[in-house]
Amino acid sequence: MPDFLLIAIVIILALAFDFINGFHDTANAIATSVSTRVLTPAKAIFMAAVLNFVGALVSTKVAHTIGSGIVSPHLINNKVLIAGLAGAIIWNLFTWYYGLPSSSSHALIGGVAGAVVASQGISVLNGRGLVEQIFIPLIGSPIIGFIIAFIVMRLIFFLVGNVAPRIVNRYFSKLQIVSAAFMAFSHGSNDAQKSMGIITAALVSAGIIKEFHVPLWVVIACATAMALGTSVGGWRIIKTMGSRIIKLEPVHGFAAETSAALVIIGASFFGKPVSTTHVISSAIMGVGATKRMSAVRWTVARNIVNAWVLTAPLSAVVAGVVFFLIDLL
Repeated sequence: MPDFLLIAIVIILALAFDFINGFHDTANAIATSVSTRVLTPAKAIFMAAVLNFVGALVSTKVAHTIGSGIVSPHLINNKVLIAGLAGAIIWNLFTWYYGLPSSSSHALIGGVAGAVVASQGISVLNGRGLVEQIFIPLIGSPIIGFIIAFIVMRLIFFLVGNVAPRIVNRYFSKLQIVSAAFMAFSHGSNDAQKSMGIITAALVSAGIIKEFHVPLWVVIACATAMALGTSVGGWRIIKTMGSRIIKLEPVHGFAAETSAALVIIGASFFGKPVSTTHVISSAIMGVGATKRMSAVRWTVARNIVNAWVLTAPLSAVVAGVVFFLIDLL
């Protein structure tokens, strides 16, 4: 298959991944706002789409980590990237269909790693980069999100604990619009960059660009794909995120969204890829735990955690199978 065709397929699949990521992860930004009736679904999705686009334009640090942290772009080829993207897309669609808020980040990283191993073996993986730059942030960020959300919610209780709930909800229903916007912006600042990294790695691998720097057209294309996907929405996951973990009021939504957005923005600033799904899920659990531990529906939470654990290895397996099928062609 000609190189230009392989590059075109990588770009199309990367943009498709961003589009799917957009509707798969729409719930990250707007589920709590919709479930608390602060925003209508249409307004929430429009706001999330616009701010996902804007957030994707602010930096390319995460793209650099994804594009060179798993394996050197000079050691891979476009067949590997095609297989990795296919593995991530297939898993994302599977979990979307069943309403599981799994991690698109885990799916992409697992898919690329699985395709690399199928192609050249485990020795070419950047073990130190995977651990320090990718896995530690991915695993640590949900824990930090839970802790920060717990502290923020406790602080809010301390400040407004003696105020009538009707008044608290009236003010926090307005503040939650701000927190949802912040969450959407942070989501774009981290997730859209992952496809930017893959496309840029393909361009470096093919010799089209000499060094790893993300071209402007790649930034715009990925930001647009993410925003378009967000505009479609992911109603199955919105239901899980917005109501099945805990019953949310505007004050809880504000605390969860603000805490999660702070974690994600911080990670984007340092170029660390994180799972926005994991962070907002754990933040919602952290908020729920301030009521009482039984307020969190731990059965649903356990199902979500199972999806977290399975995402990377199963995406890797799917990507490996896809690579062998491509190689046969």
